[in-house]
This record gives sequence, C-alpha cells and structure tokens, in this order.
Amino acid sequence: VQLAESGGGLVQPGGSLRLSCAASGFSFSNYIAKWYRQAPGKERELVAFISSVGSTTSYADSVKGRFTISRDNVKNTAYLQMSSLKPDDTAVYYCNVYSGLLGSFWGQGTQVTVSS
Repeated sequence: VQLAESGGGLVQPGGSLRLSCAASGFSFSNYIAKWYRQAPGKERELVAFISSVGSTTSYADSVKGRFTISRDNVKNTAYLQMSSLKPDDTAVYYCNVYSGLLGSFWGQGTQVTVSS
C-alpha cells in the first residue's frame, strides 16, 4: 500500500502548481481522497475532499475558487490544482484516502513554498 505525492516546490505569489497523489497496492476507486496541509507551528488542516467517483468535492474557505481537486480512477491518482498561490499557502501538503470500511492511508507529504 502506497500513496506517493509529487509536484511540490517553490513558486512565486500568484503562481500555480499541480500536486499529484499516486496510489498503489489497493483499490483506489473505493476510497474518498483528501488533501491536507500543515504549516510550521500550525495544526494539519483539511484543504479539499473528493468522493470516490469524483462526483462531489468540497474545499476549505481559504482555498475556494483557487484550488481544484480531481481524480483519475484509471490512473489511480488524485490531483490538487493550485492557482493564485499566496505565501499563506506555504505548507507540507499531504494526500489521504479514507474508507469507512477499509481504513485510511497517508502519503509522505510534499513541500509547497510560496515566496518571492
């Protein structure tokens, strides 16, 4: 079982990044997918959620209109498209998948730094 995030990096304010979360070793399509983030000295917060078939999404107020979560169940991958990035978006971003019946898995995280 593995979740591997990628796509983080350093970006200027106003820029964009797309994070990927590649799943392997389990039936990805049976799980909802979430992106969390944790900034230094702060608690981990839920950024976005997508249902198992991708029909429902939800976002934290702080990222609404700027971030888009999506998934490709053929590629077993979830995505987080981030636009109009702000310094406050700087954090380690984590992918999580959850099923009430099957459990929950976490990725190792990817660093996103927004700075000029």
